[in-house]
Amino acid sequence: MVSFIISLILIAIFNQFNFHFDFSFKRAVLKAGFTVNIEDPSHTEKIKLNTETMGKENDWYLEIPCILLKAPIAEGTTKEVMDQFIGHFEESKTWVGNVCLGAHNRGYRNNYFSEVKKLKEGDKIMYYYNGAKREYFVQTNEIIEDTNLSCLENTEENILTLITCVENEPNYRRCVKAIENKERKEE
Repeated sequence: MVSFIISLILIAIFNQFNFHFDFSFKRAVLKAGFTVNIEDPSHTEKIKLNTETMGKENDWYLEIPCILLKAPIAEGTTKEVMDQFIGHFEESKTWVGNVCLGAHNRGYRNNYFSEVKKLKEGDKIMYYYNGAKREYFVQTNEIIEDTNLSCLENTEENILTLITCVENEPNYRRCVKAIENKERKEE
């Protein structure tokens, strides 16, 4: 009986952390004036992607060679989207300005950002959108509070922002900022 009660408590704690990431960050985004689609968690939308054509024209994906990541991107940051894809924050840009992406890093079938904590200054990230490619170089990799929304603000420069959870720290997020560096790109 004691082990059953302990199991229920552990399940409740685990569910609380998942709920916290999915909804508290989005509530904070809403308070800052951004628009976010918070859907009913029981709703599962159909997401289409032909993985056989990934890397060909008109696809949307991210590639980070130093951590052996190549993964598709889809619109939105709901749990349903991020269970299959890297999610694009709908309030951010898709090409010019600050492109913001989020993904799971552990505990799910697809943990695309499991290794982003290893990224360091100068690491190359390639972003593909509608048949075009842009190269970025990591500028910072830091831990921020989950209420810090400055990372989602648009910029004049072309920036790529990667956001994911911090293990066992539900009030914090890992935020990797990469900048398009035209001089370095040409080298």
